[in-house]
Amino acid sequence: MHIEQTILDKVNEWLTPTFDEQTHDAIKLMMTSAPKDLEESFYKNLEFGTGGMRGIMGVGTNRINKYTLGKNTQGLSNYMIKSFPGEQLKVAIAYDCRHNSDTLAKVVADVFSANGIHVYLFSDMRPTPELSFALKYLNCHAGIVLTASHNPPEYNGYKVYWQDGGQLVPPQDGEIIEVIEALNYSEIKFEANNSLIEYIDVAIDEAFAKSTVENASFNTPKEAKETLKIVYTSLHGTSIKSIPNVLAKAGYTDVNIVKEQEVPNGDFPTVKSPNPEEPEALSMALALANEIDGDIVIGTDPDSDRLGVAVRDTDGKMILLNGNQTMVIMTAFLLEQWKRAGKIDGKQFIGSTIVSTPMMLELASGYNVECKVGLTGFKWIAKFIKDFPELKFIGGGEESFGFMVGDAVRDKDAVGACLLVCEIAAQAKAAGSSLYKELLNLYVDFGFYKEHLISLTKKGISGMQEINQMMIDLREHPMSEINGQRVVCIEDYENSTSKNMFSNEIESIAIPKSNVLIYYLEDGSKICARPSGTEPKIKFYFSVNAPLDTVANAKEIESELDTKIKNIIAAMQLN
Repeated sequence: MHIEQTILDKVNEWLTPTFDEQTHDAIKLMMTSAPKDLEESFYKNLEFGTGGMRGIMGVGTNRINKYTLGKNTQGLSNYMIKSFPGEQLKVAIAYDCRHNSDTLAKVVADVFSANGIHVYLFSDMRPTPELSFALKYLNCHAGIVLTASHNPPEYNGYKVYWQDGGQLVPPQDGEIIEVIEALNYSEIKFEANNSLIEYIDVAIDEAFAKSTVENASFNTPKEAKETLKIVYTSLHGTSIKSIPNVLAKAGYTDVNIVKEQEVPNGDFPTVKSPNPEEPEALSMALALANEIDGDIVIGTDPDSDRLGVAVRDTDGKMILLNGNQTMVIMTAFLLEQWKRAGKIDGKQFIGSTIVSTPMMLELASGYNVECKVGLTGFKWIAKFIKDFPELKFIGGGEESFGFMVGDAVRDKDAVGACLLVCEIAAQAKAAGSSLYKELLNLYVDFGFYKEHLISLTKKGISGMQEINQMMIDLREHPMSEINGQRVVCIEDYENSTSKNMFSNEIESIAIPKSNVLIYYLEDGSKICARPSGTEPKIKFYFSVNAPLDTVANAKEIESELDTKIKNIIAAMQLN
């Protein structure tokens, strides 16, 4: 096959003495036996997306390896030295259960230390939210987590956090990327100064657990906690290091762990995908819940920032909640607790994202707080906390199974969310209700909102071109009607415009640019399209709603909303 000269130039650079023999051998093998793999490995540089940088592990500029991560770390070191002149710089580093995460974390630590930066390195895998907490707790300037979240086993990744404990946001992310891209690989300092590398573990674990219990506990009676039957799975990930300990400290005694998934394992052998968004991932936990008559099922992704929840419906059957439903339940509970404590005075806010349920706006209005809505990714919610110090953050989330309780952790946090959802379930059960019944009551009060997500996977160069073309078509040839409903407005976040499709009036959107399109229909339905920032996918988010007069009519209304979503998908030819 013909390989473009720009790719060959990169390959030849990687065959110079700057790179080790192992790298040379892997490249030569691809050149002779797998030229397509060679092209995929070098045709572009790995980029920072919504959740940091993720990619397949291997050699090349489009892969996760010691050189691509070393270059990131050298660039970040240079930027920090310039940004904080004269200060003793400190960073914290954590990593998850993935293959090579520990060795890559040590490479990153070595480069920081070689640049005179003090490193706090976790001695073993830890959840991502603990890194955000540790960074602030230890007064660090930055933090790194080696994780690819819920991606397949061949992936790894690199997430960068700043002083506030949140992920990098503009303009710093762009500035740092510029510094990284201007570097040559030969400039990376790999020789560690081991005197600057300090290992951390138990003391931080205990501080994190104490903080979580303080933030996510709400006067649940002891008996209510002890009678809640919890089924929990870590899906072979890092949450096993924190969640059992936090639940025990909070007083939950009936915690049943899925043993087959308890041991961390980067192959994730019992699931197709270690993602609690996928129903299949929680099948073993659901089976255990049915066996022991559990009240609630909780599952977390490998780095423990996403939380999947299943509860019993009005017929006693275990059903999976989606991320929008868990977010609404947790947010409403927090708002009610703040209201009862007399702590709401109009100077509070909750956080959400443009692809999440509009029901969050209804909750905010009902409790006289602000709802700040940002782009996909928790870094934007963390940025709201930093940008609006006059407002107190209550909690917030996004549809992709993430939630944040308060501001001690500045990223989605499955550890805190796990405890919070158990508090809600325990209090509901003690009151003769259930977590699901509480959700239905919210639908009566605020409207029945139903959401659905479709992810279309398009791998490789051709897949990226296909995704780009789909977005071009939606932009340049917008649909005027979907499922018999007129399109009333289209928001285009790439060019920061909101267009009224009836009057053709255009208003500007004051949210950072992103490749996202949202169609609003005249019946209140909402359809969002966006390419994933971390996976080879294009995602379509659907939200429909209808009033619900009484809980008794919930099944009928839900069926109508499900049908509407199916019809919209068919009308857009996405099935």
